[in-house]
Amino acid sequence: MAPFATDMYLPAFTDLAADLGTGASSVQLTLTTFLFGLAAGQLVIGPLSDRFGRRGPLLLAAAVATLAGVLCALTPNIWFLVGARFLQGFSGAAGIVIGRAVAADRVSGPAVAKIFSLLASIGGIAPVVAPLAGGALAPLGWRSEFWALTGISALMLIGSLLVVPESLPPERRHTGGLAATGRTMRRLLGDRGYVGYTCAFALGFTGLMGYISASPFVIQNVLGLSTAAYTVTFAVNALGLLCAGLLTARLVGRVSPRKLLGRGQLVILVMSAVLLALLVAGAPAAVVLPALFLLVSSFTFVLGTASALAIGRAPDASGTASALMGSLQFTLGAVVSPLVGLGGEDTAIPMGGTLVVAAVLGIGATRLTRGAPPAPGHRDAPAGTTATAGQ
Repeated sequence: MAPFATDMYLPAFTDLAADLGTGASSVQLTLTTFLFGLAAGQLVIGPLSDRFGRRGPLLLAAAVATLAGVLCALTPNIWFLVGARFLQGFSGAAGIVIGRAVAADRVSGPAVAKIFSLLASIGGIAPVVAPLAGGALAPLGWRSEFWALTGISALMLIGSLLVVPESLPPERRHTGGLAATGRTMRRLLGDRGYVGYTCAFALGFTGLMGYISASPFVIQNVLGLSTAAYTVTFAVNALGLLCAGLLTARLVGRVSPRKLLGRGQLVILVMSAVLLALLVAGAPAAVVLPALFLLVSSFTFVLGTASALAIGRAPDASGTASALMGSLQFTLGAVVSPLVGLGGEDTAIPMGGTLVVAAVLGIGATRLTRGAPPAPGHRDAPAGTTATAGQ
């Protein structure tokens, strides 16, 4: 639901603003509040799933997300929509944070990186379909897109009810309420390995979000492509993201997740620098778009491996670990969305600069993990260290 809720209505920003009698900045605020809702929701829902199990919180949140979709579709004004979008993001966060936690509950060892890469690939399908769906629904008006999101949330609820079992047995659940959650969070934030991989993941997402937020203006206003061409370009880039994720999943087992992460970050840095140079030079779309495709496709190498490495540091608290990671992910995403537009709608240099800075900081975050002690439960952990240490 989250990728659809961010990508599908981007082409309808202009129509939405005209219909509700507001400006572009207010419409962009509906995206920002949705992302802040995703960040806040994960901080609450993740620890709750560690305490009460995965299934109950997932079902409740999916029901609320369905209601929030209805409120968005029926909004009478822009400020009602801003509030409804926050609720939609907060409740929709359950699919992200609990989805990762369920995966971590069911697999261990090298399989974690493989399954997280596959999750990233599945997530890549939504950006492929979302802009195409948005374009198909455009003749019906922007409200139809929120009705479509309502349907997606309802499918999430039905799928969770019928397919997703409880993956966290009672004996592995946390007790102690907020105090225990606070201790778990402090332990994770004191783990240099967890913090480094989490920041690497979040900064990788920041670069991807910078591209997503700026792409309508860059591709149409700067490169001069039509709305239809923008939709196709966006879908092709998302397809590259999907294929790269499938490739990453196949490489896990032959190449360590940390090496895949490092190589992916290096490719992103190089391609970000190349893209920035092309944008500064005013290169034509025929030159810029292939570089953009290679750049966007490379993000999956970072997102799948970094998330697996981060949650692998906390096998006893995967819900809370996923929550902290996802909260930082979408907070940075919400911050970068307006930053890439600071130069106006007719320049792509802020986007290129943001991508370079995020890539450099991501590499620095990965270097922070060097020398970190093994994760609890790791085969190289010191004697006496267990998966429940610190609980």
